[in-house]
Amino acid sequence: YYILHRIKKRFRAGQSTAMASSQDINTGRIVCPYLDTINRTALDFDFEHSCSVSLESSPHIYACLVCGKFFRGKGKQTPAYTHAVEEGHFVFVHLTKGTFHCLPDDYEIKNEPSLNDISEALHPKFTKAEVEKLDENQELARDLFGRRYLPGFVGLNNLNKTDYLNAVLQALAHVRPLRDFFLLAGSGQQESINGHNNVETEDHNSSRKRKHSKSNNANPAEFSHLAKCFSLLLRNMWSSHRFKSNVDPHMLVQAVSVASNKRYHVGKQAEAGEFLSWLLHQLHVGVGGTRKSGSSIVHETFMGRVEVTTLIKKRRKRGEESALEILNAVPMANDDAVAVQDVDDRAGSDDEETVERKRQKRETLKTLANESVTVEEETTTETDFLLLTLDIPEKPLFKDDDGGLVIPQEPLVNVLRKFDGVSFCDVLATQQQQKSEEIDGLVVAKKRRYRLKRLPNYLILHLSRFKRNNFSVEKNPTIVMFPVKNFDLSSYVFPEGGKGKVPTEEEVRNMSTKELKKTLKKYGRSDLLEDVVEKSDLVQHCIDFISTSLPDLLSEKYDLVANITHDIPAEVGREGQRNPLEEGSYRCHVQHKATGQWYEMHDLHVRETMPQLIGVSESYLLVFERKGAKK
Repeated sequence: YYILHRIKKRFRAGQSTAMASSQDINTGRIVCPYLDTINRTALDFDFEHSCSVSLESSPHIYACLVCGKFFRGKGKQTPAYTHAVEEGHFVFVHLTKGTFHCLPDDYEIKNEPSLNDISEALHPKFTKAEVEKLDENQELARDLFGRRYLPGFVGLNNLNKTDYLNAVLQALAHVRPLRDFFLLAGSGQQESINGHNNVETEDHNSSRKRKHSKSNNANPAEFSHLAKCFSLLLRNMWSSHRFKSNVDPHMLVQAVSVASNKRYHVGKQAEAGEFLSWLLHQLHVGVGGTRKSGSSIVHETFMGRVEVTTLIKKRRKRGEESALEILNAVPMANDDAVAVQDVDDRAGSDDEETVERKRQKRETLKTLANESVTVEEETTTETDFLLLTLDIPEKPLFKDDDGGLVIPQEPLVNVLRKFDGVSFCDVLATQQQQKSEEIDGLVVAKKRRYRLKRLPNYLILHLSRFKRNNFSVEKNPTIVMFPVKNFDLSSYVFPEGGKGKVPTEEEVRNMSTKELKKTLKKYGRSDLLEDVVEKSDLVQHCIDFISTSLPDLLSEKYDLVANITHDIPAEVGREGQRNPLEEGSYRCHVQHKATGQWYEMHDLHVRETMPQLIGVSESYLLVFERKGAKK
């Protein structure tokens, strides 16, 4: 009976194919008779593209549009072909190319308007005009089940202790230059990518310009697998054509696990700050970045520069040369005024008293040379950074009157004293450098002073809350208070050429065309040069920019973009001796630009929150955007 049933089904499939072929002659396209068997509610393209039978990952994986399972190949004796014959599911889509096929008859379904929604759900694409309007969108999208959601503010599924990854992804998804770059890269907008973020900094040397032009010429086809998965996840998060209102980061989690050699793996909790630093480096390398600063969109967005002055106190032997200088500096009698290095103790050269005196001098010289002294060494270097790590004050050792711990509160400006350019902070305790008694001995103290030379348009602050010892992990619950808007960092920045000055309107009108273009390119507004014919139009554009955005760019004021917090249950971290990192969870706060509403993203849960609650939470990572910063 089973064999007869299969034969009848194949016979009907052959009749339908013949009918479709005849329609192809009349209309010029093949109309598949099995399109009504597609079950869109069973489709989920967020899972890793691997065969459900052989568990093999390859470029030729097909998804069954009837049951939603993934299979390899479409030829005879492949899992997809076998599934079509045995189950009677005939419509498949190529997960990489996005083409539709009918199996086992093996013909491609082309120009079918009813399949456009599946193509948009599989590979969301954005144009440059759509990307520019993302922050202005206030319309809610609807999934297949009737649930409404706001694109860009969707929940991410927790795959077992991947909440740290979800929080970091939510924060990066709202950094405009990074988001726009990967949205256009995954959409195949090569020209838009090359013209995107064409920013020149105040460093006008030619090498700096070459660095930026190299990052603008990124080829999406040459991205690493991790960068491609990150781009696809961002497109799914901002797509308004989803079949469901949440996103599963399966593909990115697998790519992260492979790239990190299972350092960040499913079921293994990790620190969000360490993961963010690792992910930014992987994205920088994955899009073609090099060791040169500014060679990728990651560097252009997050990279700043800091001057580090290191003061080291070492304990070492005085040495013979210093000992001779000390002995020669001591006043001596005329009979004793003999250079120590000219001592002649040959028999018969001097009397016994003189020989004894010279012997004492040699012993004194040896004692002084072997004496340990403390010396200071100071070195100054400049280095680039993607995020700044801040040390927060420790929690008090004593409990309050009710027996509970007193959780202190510190303003962010006090925590930032590390980068005031004046204070030295301890870095290293006493450490044995060399055991040899002939050269250096111990490092008594090591201090560093940090002076910020240049801040990026998007500043990431990492509040170091976790400390590890040989026995456990401890969390510092100190609350760091910070402003959500107009956070002024001008007192912490010491640029080499001095702080920029806003030109007056009269100075702008007296500039030549070349100087006007140079001014706009200097601050990343080369887009204002498009469609400009007359000099008067160029002057007006420059005056409008200087009067509106330039003062904010030069004032070093920042607005909060995202805030990642870490929460633990009340009983964790006390005498119970449970790991606060393993027991806690991460949340992310992001703002909707069009309405100003703040949202709290906790895995799949998305809800509105007030900005007053954000500034007093146990913040762990802060992402600030410079006021006036343009795409």
